[in-house]
Amino acid sequence: MRYLYKQHPLFAAMSLLADDKTDIRIRAFRATNDPETCKRFIEGHRKVLENHGIFKVTSSNDVWADNPAVFVIVVESEDGERMYGGARVHAANGIVPLPIEEATGYMDPKIYDVVAHHAQNGTGELCGLWNSKEVAGLGVGSLFPSRAAVVIAEQLGLDTMFSLCSPATVRFNQWIGSHVLKSVGNEGTFYYPKLDLLATAVFLKDAVTLQDAHPREREKMLYLRQHLQSTAVEKSPFKNIEVNVHYNLVVEGADKTEFKIPLKAKANAG
Repeated sequence: MRYLYKQHPLFAAMSLLADDKTDIRIRAFRATNDPETCKRFIEGHRKVLENHGIFKVTSSNDVWADNPAVFVIVVESEDGERMYGGARVHAANGIVPLPIEEATGYMDPKIYDVVAHHAQNGTGELCGLWNSKEVAGLGVGSLFPSRAAVVIAEQLGLDTMFSLCSPATVRFNQWIGSHVLKSVGNEGTFYYPKLDLLATAVFLKDAVTLQDAHPREREKMLYLRQHLQSTAVEKSPFKNIEVNVHYNLVVEGADKTEFKIPLKAKANAG
């Protein structure tokens, strides 16, 4: 019985994070700069979705790995051998639609105009959020990369950010300052990726000063923007567990002007 107890995912996660010798690292990079890590991210994300009976999600395909407007955040063991989760930031570049556009545009085309409007000042999407069973329920693979996504938005020149959330991740987006985007779908909700699942569109209208973020999260994100390469003792938002996190959130080659997309004039009808 003792052996079986120790194999429970929650016990394993708590043991992992409670071990003083176990640190994790969170790093960010442009997808095209690290194809191998992208492959591991894709495999991990797809496995998690399939474990929940989800086999087709726009943000889980592998096409994004070749898109220079995609930036990846990974949560790993300090030696890089194990990946515990991660997220992505897709910058709107006027060429490739954001995942939220591909996922919901056929249900409500208004999303295209909303994204195009905000792309003028730089916008993007936090998507592809996932975590392994080892750290499920601890926030390590959900809240931590969500924070990091907002932190790197400044380097990319993104003033705003969209996200399409599962019920379990809406609260993380609210903590970082997002609000439900009620102008699309059914007051911001869509049946996606299956008819029996509900997704909520949220929007971070101020990714610069983060005025709507929870004070605790705002302080942490603004600190990390000033200390992109640092180590901090972080506490799980759900368990009385602390973990040493080594951050490297410097995005090589980032340009704040790269994703300022002029609004295209619509062709006159008739």
